[in-house]
Amino acid sequence: SIGFALHWLVFIPSFGFQTEHYFDLTGSISYISTVAAAVYLNPHLDTRDLIICAMIIIWAVRLGSFLFGRIKKDGKDKRFTVMKTKFTWFLMTWTLGGLWVLLTMAAGLAAITSNTTVPLGGFAYVGIALWLAGMAIEITADRQKTNFRKVPENRDRFITSGIWAWSRHPNYFGEITLWLGLALVAVPVLSGWQLATMISPVFVYFLLTKVSGIPLLEAMAKKNWGSDPEFIAYFESTPALVLRKPKR
Repeated sequence: SIGFALHWLVFIPSFGFQTEHYFDLTGSISYISTVAAAVYLNPHLDTRDLIICAMIIIWAVRLGSFLFGRIKKDGKDKRFTVMKTKFTWFLMTWTLGGLWVLLTMAAGLAAITSNTTVPLGGFAYVGIALWLAGMAIEITADRQKTNFRKVPENRDRFITSGIWAWSRHPNYFGEITLWLGLALVAVPVLSGWQLATMISPVFVYFLLTKVSGIPLLEAMAKKNWGSDPEFIAYFESTPALVLRKPKR
């Protein structure tokens, strides 16, 4: 797929120059390029198709530009410190990036390329609402953490304010929610083998909570603040993912 091709192509100079700066940007470009290819294959788009295209492109542009700007400012992503020096590990990470693109948007792609037309109904409206909520949560979490880190005194501290008092990883909760919403918009026009693409939000949940998201970040957090009583209290009282109003 386009996603794999782009990730493998950019991996070559990235490994050569030992940089992770273009990893997330490559992912965003892969999403947009894949949507463009799907539209080319099915130029007769209905309202549902246009909504799904807009969902993917808006999300990709927003998150891609945010992550690229962040890493350019920070200079590095600590998750890649060791892996970028190991050819096989780094290649597998870039390959996983291509798989991430393919599987997360699988339901959306199946819907865009489907010849079935169904008027927008309950699934679509609920899906749109979930996508909007997920985007709002993700943007809020990213913005609050960015503002927190701008304060020099907070550079080596962990955030526990705002939406981060409701969840240790609210940005990931938003991410999972918006992809679930997109899948619900897509499902009414899927049939047969296409229904297998509804694994998309399940894959997002699995990867972020079991593989490359929360496990890596929590391991680094415990390494940095594991003996800090304030961190221990925050860790034990705040959900890892699902938002929950903090106890007073």
